[in-house]
Amino acid sequence: MPTYSYACKQCGHRFNAVQSFSDAALTECPECGGEVRKQYGSIGVTFNGSGFYRTDSRGSSAGSTGGGTGGSSTSSKSETKTSAPSSAS
Repeated sequence: MPTYSYACKQCGHRFNAVQSFSDAALTECPECGGEVRKQYGSIGVTFNGSGFYRTDSRGSSAGSTGGGTGGSSTSSKSETKTSAPSSAS
């Protein structure tokens, strides 16, 4: 369950409350009974490891090798097609 930080608008008292996602936000300060507001801060989330970015799943050599192989096989096929009719004549 997440922990939320609150601060009182009247007395400035700060406190944390462990609440479920479905629980309503607190509205009353436990010290003075004044109105409280939820405090928002930066969260400590980091994404480590491979596969987070689109380019992480592919190797840099695979893209250049795959493109070069595809181009050479296409050119050899066109040479075969060109030489086949000329040898048949």
